[in-house]
Amino acid sequence: MDSSYLPNWASLPAEVVPLLIFFARILDVSIGTLRIMVVSRGMRGYASLLGFFEVLIWLIAIGQVLQNLNGWISYISYAGGFAAGTYVGMSIERRLTYGMCIVRIVVPLSNMQLSHKLRNLGIRVTEIDASGAQGPVQVLFSIIKRKQLSTVLETVKKEVPEAFYSVEDVRMAREFDTKHQPWSKPGGLMQPFYFFRKSK
Repeated sequence: MDSSYLPNWASLPAEVVPLLIFFARILDVSIGTLRIMVVSRGMRGYASLLGFFEVLIWLIAIGQVLQNLNGWISYISYAGGFAAGTYVGMSIERRLTYGMCIVRIVVPLSNMQLSHKLRNLGIRVTEIDASGAQGPVQVLFSIIKRKQLSTVLETVKKEVPEAFYSVEDVRMAREFDTKHQPWSKPGGLMQPFYFFRKSK
C-alpha cells in the first residue's frame, strides 16, 4: 500500500500532532458511542453511516500514533482522547431526542390525578393496580417519543413528587392506529434508510 495517500502530520510542529490525535480520538469515540445507541434502536442505516466515519477517523488517528512511536505523549493523547470521547459521546446521547422510550411510574393508589394529567397532554397511559411495600400502588406505563420525556417527568415531579419512575429505550413499538407514527411507514423520518428496514 502506498503510504503517500495517508495523511501525514510529520511536517507539523511536534506539539501540534498530539493535540490532533487527541481531538481525532474524541471525534471517533463520540461517533462510536452514537453508533452503539442507534444499533440498539434498530437504525441500521444510520449505524452503517456512523460506522464508516468512525473507522475512517480511527485509522487516521492510529496511523499518526504509529508514525510517532518515539513520542510517548502521542500515547497519552490517544488514551486521553478515548476517555474524553466516551464522556462527550454519552453527553450527546443524553441530549438527543430522537426515538422512543418507555416510562414506568409507580404512584400511591390514592393518587389518581397523574394519569389524567398525562392524558390531557396527549400521552397514552396504561394503568395497572399493584401492591408495594407500603400498600396498594398503581403502575403507569407509557411509550413516548424521547422529545416528550422532559414534559412527562416534569409533570410527574410536580403532581406526585414521591413517585418512583424508570425510563428505558424502546427499539420498536406498534400501535393499533399507526397514523401518528411517522417512523412506521415509508415517507416518515426513516425514509432515506427504508431499504435497510425492509430487509428485516
